[in-house]
Amino acid sequence: MSDFYCGRVAPTPTGYLHAGHALTFRTAYERARAQAGRLILRIEDLDPARCRREYVDGVMDDLRWLGIAWDGEVVFQSARRERYLEVWRRLRDGRWIYPCRRSRRDVAKASMAPHGEEPVFPVEWRSDPDESGLYDEPAGVNWRFRVPDGERMEFVDANVGAFERVALKDFGDFVVWSRDDIPAYELAVVVDDIDAGITEVVRGVDLLTSTARQALIYRALSAKRPGTFHTPLVVDEAGRRLAKRSGGWSVRELRERGMTPEDVVAFASLHLAGN
Repeated sequence: MSDFYCGRVAPTPTGYLHAGHALTFRTAYERARAQAGRLILRIEDLDPARCRREYVDGVMDDLRWLGIAWDGEVVFQSARRERYLEVWRRLRDGRWIYPCRRSRRDVAKASMAPHGEEPVFPVEWRSDPDESGLYDEPAGVNWRFRVPDGERMEFVDANVGAFERVALKDFGDFVVWSRDDIPAYELAVVVDDIDAGITEVVRGVDLLTSTARQALIYRALSAKRPGTFHTPLVVDEAGRRLAKRSGGWSVRELRERGMTPEDVVAFASLHLAGN
């Protein structure tokens, strides 16, 4: 296994890394090195309105300070648009996706899901699959992946263990390309992980449902899905999940307090959800 292991760390430069990122990315690094494998650094900078060069530089500086080394050249999603378009055309031609003019707000208003579950796109809003052929480019409308109605999808995560998600119950038709002409997270990361030969994805437990969504894209592309290792969330003193926009417990703030990289990881470990 050690000859084939390939992991990745994939920060989004919309802010500085926080303690939760430090724990997850150190876990990814340690798992790759334990297998004598490779670790890829990918900068997920698809959104030009939110991603800034200063955050790219800050992320890379914090990763180095945390002792996280990567292999090969850094991959920037912003440089891979043509590849994403190639896959969009493949999904369109295979009738896996369809154009949708409904907004996220429309879906939230229409959803009857109980509080705490994500809004599920109403199946009656699906467009005619033949409408996809009217578009040569994805811009101007959202593009959604048509999920298999009621399919029970079962997984075994290397950390969480067995879990499942049910299509149209836990998640519905999801966006793979936005009306702003930006590839969505679910599409871009699958394409990137396939091309990089990623064998295991280490990320936060809040992305468990993404495993199910992305598994459908892998299947549509006849590609093997990597294994997963979902880490627990780090929360603040009020029990709220850390976020870049909140500015709390950033790695650089903790550095300025005099913490070492080991201190930061230990600090994050003491503030896991459920502790």
